Formats: sequence, C-alpha cells, structure tokens
Amino acid sequence: MVIDGTTFDVPDSEENDARLGRPKTHRGEWSAFSRVRVVALAECGTHAITHATLGPFSTAESVLARELFDVLGPEDLLMAERGFAGLERWRAAAASGADLLWRIKSTAVLPVWREPPGGSYLSDIAAAGDRKRADAVVARVIEYTLDDPGRPQYTTRYRLITTILDHESAPAMELAARYNERWEIETVLDELKTHQRGPAQVLRSRSPEGVEQEVWGHLLVHHAIRSLMHTAAPRTSARTLTGSPSPAPCASRDATSPRGWPFPLTA
Repeated sequence: MVIDGTTFDVPDSEENDARLGRPKTHRGEWSAFSRVRVVALAECGTHAITHATLGPFSTAESVLARELFDVLGPEDLLMAERGFAGLERWRAAAASGADLLWRIKSTAVLPVWREPPGGSYLSDIAAAGDRKRADAVVARVIEYTLDDPGRPQYTTRYRLITTILDHESAPAMELAARYNERWEIETVLDELKTHQRGPAQVLRSRSPEGVEQEVWGHLLVHHAIRSLMHTAAPRTSARTLTGSPSPAPCASRDATSPRGWPFPLTA
C-alpha cells in the first residue's frame, strides 16, 4: 500500500474560495483557481485507490493522512515519502498493525544503536524538540544510493525507516527494492488526473459540496476501471501468445483482488 496526495483545481467562486482556499504563485500572487486536496491509499499492483479523504488546500497531506490509518491492518505494508514522516504520524500508522516503510529526510538525526548484518541499523525516531530522545520510538534504518549513472540524481542517498526490525525476515536490499514501488502511486494519480479527468482541466462545480461529489465520482470511476482491468488480466494473459494484446501493465503484478467495491470513503 502507498499513501500520497494531490490537488484538483476548482472553479473560482466565493463559496469554493472560502471553504477550500487557493495557493499563491511563485510571484506571490493568488492562483486563478481554488483547490481541493485529496489524500489516497492505493495498491501498488492493481493501482486501485482503496480509500481516500478530502480537505481544503490549506490542510497539509500529512494531516489528512491520519484519517486513513485506521483502515490499515496487520497484513499491510504502508510506504510513504518524506513529507509524511513524523513521530506522531508514525505512531498513529503503526498502531493500525501495519508494517511501515517510509523515506525520511536526510537532516533527521538517527543515532546508530546496533548494526545487524545486511546493511541496516537500529535507531530511534524522536520529535523535533525532544533532544534527550525521552519519548523516542525504535525503528530500523536503511541507507543506500543507486548505482546507475543513467538515473537523475543517482548519487542521492536514500534513507528509509521501517517498523520491521528483523533483518533476516526482511533484508535491507529487499526493502530498498520494494520501496521503489512507492512510485506506482504517481502513475495512479496521473491516471486519475490526466487520462481520466483530462490534462489541466478544472472541476465544474461552484460549490464545495458539488466539488466533493465530483472528486468522489472520479475516484469511483477509477476504482471501477482498475477492478475491471484486474479481473480481465488473467483471462487475456493466456491469449497473448496468439497475437492478442497483452494485459495492461501492473494490472495483476504482485496483486490480489482490489479491496471492496464500492470502496469505503472517508470524508
């Protein structure tokens, strides 16, 4: 499972502006459109968005994300990028019983307490003001770079933290490779906003209630499409050798059936 967020442009109306807000441009001017923020949980394999929550543009993704942690369970592995890292969010997500694999900022202080074999070490994460680390939480840290000069910023050092402390059941190299799948949600959001909604399109409703309906409609349609693709993929895979089109990428890779339909919505 992956968590991430995005925004949708909505019509310029007094109601939308008052409820949802709008960003400023790089020149410090207000944007032409108000925006609604969406944070979603998605499956890496099926690309199905299983849960989502909406909020005003002024509410950060990391704040909205807490509304989704309760739907996770012991069989889930939740991946997230650096913007979601933080002690309280880490605790809230871990309380669901799910395993966590999050990237963390390079400036975070992570003391080395023990170094098991395999390229990881045990540390702890603490709140920004907790210099004595009196309320820290144990985590396992994996640091690595990409040995591929053809990749942009290939010298960047990645730092991951995980709740999986056993280096034998989850080797560092496997977790690093698994984290690469976090990028699948970028494709998911591209499917939703570019290919389904249309590039650079503005939602139609001039009221926040209508905006909310439109966003849920887009999410439901996207889930229906991904569910259909997952169902169809095993049936078509046997026909690919005869010249028929191959199944859509990612439709059945490392995937079980997409979660419940219609999916639960968190408003």
